[in-house]
Amino acid sequence: MVAQDSVVKTNSSGSKKFLREVKAELKKVSWPTKQELISNTGVVTIAVMVVCALIWAMDAVLAQVLRFIIK
Repeated sequence: MVAQDSVVKTNSSGSKKFLREVKAELKKVSWPTKQELISNTGVVTIAVMVVCALIWAMDAVLAQVLRFIIK
């Protein structure tokens, strides 16, 4: 019974220590400004659209090649 109590105490104190360390690390983070966030979001959105278009085009071309081979 004593061993279980020490495990519970260790886990709760370990959790508190972990949360304190997380809070300390988050204070060190360099958060982006609103303008940087908007700019970076635009860059990511455009990059995703370009990659989607490339995948779509490759799929269309390969589908035509496969249809040609099957015929």
